[in-house]
Amino acid sequence: MSISDPNFSTLTAPVAVWSQRDQTHAEVSLSGAVNVYSLAGVWSDIRQKQTAWLELGGGKGQTLAFDASKVSSLDGSAFAFLIDVEEVQQKAGGQFNIEGLDPKYQPLLREFDPISNLFPVPAPKQKTNFVVITGMAAQNLLDDARGLITFTGHLASDLAWSIRNIRQVRWGDFVNAAVEAGIAALPIVGLVAFLIGVILSFQAAIGMEQFGAVSFVGPLAALGIVREMGPLITAILLAGRSSAAFAAEIGTMTVNSEVDALVTGGLSPIRFLVVPRVLAGILVAPILTLFADVVSIFSSMLTMQIYGIPFINFYNGMLAAVDVEDVLSGLVKATLFGVVVSAMGCLRGMQTGTGAAAVGISATRAVVSSIVMIVLVDGIFAYISYRTGF
Repeated sequence: MSISDPNFSTLTAPVAVWSQRDQTHAEVSLSGAVNVYSLAGVWSDIRQKQTAWLELGGGKGQTLAFDASKVSSLDGSAFAFLIDVEEVQQKAGGQFNIEGLDPKYQPLLREFDPISNLFPVPAPKQKTNFVVITGMAAQNLLDDARGLITFTGHLASDLAWSIRNIRQVRWGDFVNAAVEAGIAALPIVGLVAFLIGVILSFQAAIGMEQFGAVSFVGPLAALGIVREMGPLITAILLAGRSSAAFAAEIGTMTVNSEVDALVTGGLSPIRFLVVPRVLAGILVAPILTLFADVVSIFSSMLTMQIYGIPFINFYNGMLAAVDVEDVLSGLVKATLFGVVVSAMGCLRGMQTGTGAAAVGISATRAVVSSIVMIVLVDGIFAYISYRTGF
């Protein structure tokens, strides 16, 4: 190994030597080229001796001096070494001095003064109580409501734009979303609708049988399915399936900054991403509801065979109880549910934050928000039906 090798100095004599004058005074003598090579092993040794010395004296009133009069050169690691030792000394309540340092190094050393800027004291975490938690929840609710109102206004405006500019709508995305949310959802909608018809008929027949009114179960079940159960079950399934899919798809685009790229390119994310999916929801929700109605009524008709109700009696009773207005009422409600489900999925997707878990959180929020809005819209529609008879 040659003398010019930077590791040569660490093999001959240490560049920093610890010496303790008494219990309250200690000194570190620096010499030669203090750099990343010569400090290897010396740094930790000095720090260990400093810690042991501070523990014996309690820290307060202890002075540590660095003699830099014999230093030939310093690099960045040397200043890091000085700052580290100084920070420990000040934290223990002692004093730190540097003597004999070449004036050309003084400006660089002053850049790290005060040293507290490099080692800030951790701010204590604010304790939360019931009032703070309630206030934060209320603020989050207000912010969410404000975002929902703003999004609703933009969506209404862009839906009106889509009617005036039909050729500019992204019909390719509309078809893909309609197939994914509509045709692909037929099996699960049919299965749940079949079970709903069977369960509803069985439960109603148990009570009606006590009064000898089993023949009224079919018409009542059909009326309930057409007006309420068909649209509601279809909307909940769309919320758990399509709304989460929309949120995950747009959320991934948001995380990957693709939505920001649309804005940078002068394109409206709502027109580009949201409008085709909302139009698809408006189309498929009534179709799936009508399919669910037929399957549920058919399963109810099969169930009534157990109680000796012929198909023709069930059919005639259903025609007497259910009219076109009831079917239209359910389809109008289903259309509103389709708008709510698709719009909430798109909204939560565009509100996706950053991080690996953000997309999953957005999908969960989309499902929960869609179900809450479905219940809210259903309640409002029920009141309107009560007042108007529709």
